[in-house]
Amino acid sequence: MLTGTTTSGEEPRRIAGAPVAESAVLDGEATEHPLLAAQFASSPRGARLARRLAVRRMEEWGYPPASDTSCTIALVVGELAANAVQHGRVPGHDFCLRLRLDEVSGLVRIEVADAAAAKRPPAAPPSSYPDGESGRGLLLVDVLSVRWGSTPRHPVGKTVWAEVSTEASTELTRTTQ
Repeated sequence: MLTGTTTSGEEPRRIAGAPVAESAVLDGEATEHPLLAAQFASSPRGARLARRLAVRRMEEWGYPPASDTSCTIALVVGELAANAVQHGRVPGHDFCLRLRLDEVSGLVRIEVADAAAAKRPPAAPPSSYPDGESGRGLLLVDVLSVRWGSTPRHPVGKTVWAEVSTEASTELTRTTQ
């Protein structure tokens, strides 16, 4: 279990102009699902703040920071945000984080959007050598999520998304998309 995702006195700060909404219009349809949308600097600090804000929002939605669900969301957000910073960084562009809780389906959808359209993640998680220093992030995302993928973002960039079950004890059925 992951602990210490946020520490006392280290609050995630919202970037000026970064909207945080409770409901929104997604794909032309109004939704009443709880939603978090925020923009962060494309830097290691921005990735860390995105993870902390996700943990805080999960707590507001009823999932304590030390719960399996919140820890899983923290890991997936951390990996996707770190990938956006390391592989999707375009000077002068931030990355965006969106979380949406669908209580009916028992899923949290995580979306991290960056400005680098040419650098898309592989369709399947890469195999990693045990001695390698990197390459395990998407393996973690693959194991921890019900499904994940990426979509082009218009006019520029891509969105990498993952759906995580809120049912920690439920056996997940993998689907491909």
